Amino acid sequence: MRTKYSLFSLAAIVFLLVNPAFAEDSPLDKLHTIAPDGYHVVEAQELGRPFYVFVRLPADYEKSDKRYPVIYLLDGGYTYPLLSSYYRMLSFDESMPEAILVGISYGGEGFADGNMRGTDFTAHSAERDFWGGAPAFQGFLADELLPFIAENYRTDEARRIIYGQSLGGQFLVYSAMTRPNLFWGRIASNPAFHRNLDYFLEMEPAAGQTDSHLIVTAASDEAAVFREPSQRWIAHWTEEDDLPFALHVIDLPGERHATATPLSFRAGMRVLFPDQPE
Repeated sequence: MRTKYSLFSLAAIVFLLVNPAFAEDSPLDKLHTIAPDGYHVVEAQELGRPFYVFVRLPADYEKSDKRYPVIYLLDGGYTYPLLSSYYRMLSFDESMPEAILVGISYGGEGFADGNMRGTDFTAHSAERDFWGGAPAFQGFLADELLPFIAENYRTDEARRIIYGQSLGGQFLVYSAMTRPNLFWGRIASNPAFHRNLDYFLEMEPAAGQTDSHLIVTAASDEAAVFREPSQRWIAHWTEEDDLPFALHVIDLPGERHATATPLSFRAGMRVLFPDQPE
C-alpha cells in the first residue's frame, strides 16, 4: 500500500523527529533540505499559547561568522517543508543569497488543534467574532519571537523578510500599514480580504517613509470570492502616493489561490534581490 503524506503531516513528522527521543534514527537526516537545524517551542506570553518554530540555516553557517537575511514563514506547518527545499533550488539556479528560514507553526490543522490563524492573521471583521487578533500577534512577533531569533542566530536585521499566504497575506498588509519598519520585505501571497475589505480600504497608513517593501501577488484564476476584493484593494492603494513602503503588485497568470504559493515566494524574492542573474 502506498502511503500519502500531506505537507502538514510532513511537518508533524518534523515536529516528532527533532525531539531527543527520536534524534538517533531520524529519517529526516536523509531529507537534508527539510530537516531543521533548530527547533524551539516559543511560549507567547501575551497570547498565552505556544508556537513551534523550525529554523533552517545556510549551508556555510557553521564555517563563517557573517550575518544572513532571515525569512519568516507564516503557516509554517505548510510553508516550511515546501519553501525550505524550494529555496535551496532557487539558490542553485538564481544565485539567491543564503538566508536563514524560520517556520512559525501552530502544530495543528484547526482550532481544536491550536491553530489560531483565523484570529492571529486578521484585522477586525463584523462577519467573524474571532477575527481581529493581528495587533496582538504582531506584538508577539515584535516583542518576543524576532528578538529571540536575533539573539540565537546570526541574522541580518536590516534584511528581515516575512512570507504569508491568504490570511497570512492579510496579516502582512496589516503589518506594513501599521508598523512598516518591523520587516524590510513582506511577500503577501493572494491576501484574503473577503470578510473585511472595508477595513483595509479605510485604514490610515503609518506616517513617514521607510525603505521597506510590500509585494502583493495576485493569482489570475483564483475564486472570485478572493480575487474581487484583492483587485479592489490593489486598485485603491496603487493610486496612493504617500505609502510608508514601496508597493509592488505582481500578477500570476494561470494560478489559483493556493497553487501560487511557491511562485509568489519566488517573485517576491526577485523583487527584494533584483541583482540576481536572470
